[in-house]
Parts: sequence; C-alpha cells; structure tokens
Amino acid sequence: MTAATTGRTPVAVARALDGLGRDLTTWRKLRHLTAEQVADRAGVSRSTVLRLEGGQGASVENLLRVARALGVLELLTKALDPYATDVGRLRAEEKLPTRVRARGVSR
Repeated sequence: MTAATTGRTPVAVARALDGLGRDLTTWRKLRHLTAEQVADRAGVSRSTVLRLEGGQGASVENLLRVARALGVLELLTKALDPYATDVGRLRAEEKLPTRVRARGVSR
C-alpha cells in the first residue's frame, strides 16, 4: 500500500508543510501582522492561517490567499514555473504532448 491509499502523509510532504508554515509565520512577523489581520486580508478564518502556519495544511486556494495577503503570491507562483529550471530551459523548444500515458500500459 502507498501513502496515498493509506491516507498517511508522506514524510517529504509533511516536511514541506512544516517548512511552508514556518515561512508563512516569518513573513507575517516581518510584515508586523497578526494572524487575525492576515485572515481578514486573505478572506479566510484565523484558524486557517494558524493551520497553515502550523504545517497542518489547507486548500491550495487558501494557501494562495494567505500568500497574497502577505505579499508573496508572485514569489510562490514563480517558484513553480517549469521554464525557470534547467530542465525547463533545456526542453523549452519541445512541443508538449496533449496527453501523457503511462509507459508500458496497453489498452
């Protein structure tokens, strides 16, 4: 059984959640904002902000709302730009497939 089928969070994902939470807390403190102020600006509850900061996760939309409220939304979205990586730049001229199928699987 994989972590996805057992419902357990993979260790790497748990570490990333914890790191993101610490980073969000640091950004909030650098901006001299309370969790309540961030929640108001993001349009989410204070408990959602505290869950994110505690590494417990929330929806992607709520993460992006909080990042926007902290003024770091662009940093977060740029971090996921595939063409900002070495692999992305090397393959930038390739035509992307319209569909991707698992290798070795026949129908």
